[in-house]
Amino acid sequence: MTVRTGPVTAHSHHSAVDDVAIADLSRHFRGAVIRPGDAPYDAQRRIWNGAIDRRPALIARCTGAADVRAAVGFARERELVVAVRGGGHNVAGTAVCDGGIVIDLSPMKGMWVDPRARVATAQPGLLWGEFDHETQPFGLAAPGGIVSHTGIAGLTLGGGLGWLMRRHGLTADNLLSADVVTADGALVRASAEEHADLFWGLRGGGGNFGIVTSFEYRLHAVGPTVLAGLILHPAARAREVLSFYRDYIATAPDELMTIVLLRMAPPAPFLPESIHGQPVVIIAVCCAGPVEEGERAVAPLRRFGEPLVDLIRPTPYASHQALLDASVPHGLGYYWKSEYLRPLSDALIDTLVAHAWRVATPESYAALFHMGGAVGREDPDGSAFEDRQATHAMTIDGVWSEPAASGACIAWARGFWEAVRPHSTGRVYMNFLGEEGEDRVRAAYGTTKYERLRALKRKYDPTNFFRMNQNIVP
Repeated sequence: MTVRTGPVTAHSHHSAVDDVAIADLSRHFRGAVIRPGDAPYDAQRRIWNGAIDRRPALIARCTGAADVRAAVGFARERELVVAVRGGGHNVAGTAVCDGGIVIDLSPMKGMWVDPRARVATAQPGLLWGEFDHETQPFGLAAPGGIVSHTGIAGLTLGGGLGWLMRRHGLTADNLLSADVVTADGALVRASAEEHADLFWGLRGGGGNFGIVTSFEYRLHAVGPTVLAGLILHPAARAREVLSFYRDYIATAPDELMTIVLLRMAPPAPFLPESIHGQPVVIIAVCCAGPVEEGERAVAPLRRFGEPLVDLIRPTPYASHQALLDASVPHGLGYYWKSEYLRPLSDALIDTLVAHAWRVATPESYAALFHMGGAVGREDPDGSAFEDRQATHAMTIDGVWSEPAASGACIAWARGFWEAVRPHSTGRVYMNFLGEEGEDRVRAAYGTTKYERLRALKRKYDPTNFFRMNQNIVP
């Protein structure tokens, strides 16, 4: 099955790239240039979401900013559709296109850490596990996501929800500067002091304004050991568990981040076999402060009810970042629907209970990210990221290994989403959007921010050269 979104179905007038053109690009390009028929082609066009099956005319695997500029110029001169790949993890599949060029940043994995200044500079091909590998030896981290094989680039540009956000803010809140190749091939530095308007848009506006070739992040003292893990309850007690959870997080310290997962217990080696495949409520936690403070913060959670299993314990932060990796592997089919939600009312809890375990496949799930803390204290107009006052970011994820199950998974996700929409703030996290299209993007940002983003798009990309994304139409 091929999942498509509105803006990514646009095709170039010139989808063929001939040998002469390839030779011209190669003179200015240090990385590999891959075409259909080349041995690596099929592997390189695959991305995390196995439901996406697109065939670009060319994949340009960049080694640095000079390669990116060369690829942008090549695509602009030939009016090619351009997709930009970092980690390739976006559910909408915007990292790859049909008939155009994929500017592939995944070979760009350079990273430099200054532990004294607590600053890291990283290239866009890095995944969060690779990023943490470099910072954790110093007991430092930048707020990342919740899966180690997510790319740093897409997560940052969409905002960056993750385990550290309540204590240290979004990933984008910790971005200090970015080097950006714009649609006209210029390389500019965006920060609070230089191209400040572009810097505002990069933090939440996605890949609409250019290709970031280097990110500079603020680091924080985190780990190497944190109190983290999972606690599971049977779905039969979901109403009681979710009601308790609502009251529990109302007074949670900023150091405590929690995510609720409503799903069938996966066949993970750290779970008892007796509960594999059983409907469960999973509360995942990560305490960003000292372990002893974390123990006090999670004590009420651990005392509540009779959990099926309690796996909260001191653990390396980098290991916790990889805890959920196996439940979202590369190559499965994924279809997501999402909303920002208000607090968990009784009516919302009833809706969650009524829909969560009607899944068509055991891999499907729903997740609620607890917002607030440092996220809510940032200036709401200080970046393009929208809805810092939401209580939860919810994602409803249909997941399948057999294509025949895709229709049922998509129907479940859409039906569940329609049921929770009355409890929405009216906004949505850009990185959780799938096949939404322009109207949904416009509504997600709200009129004021969307118009500001459109003005920025007109300035930096007036022809919508970068349109394989959650697109801001200039």
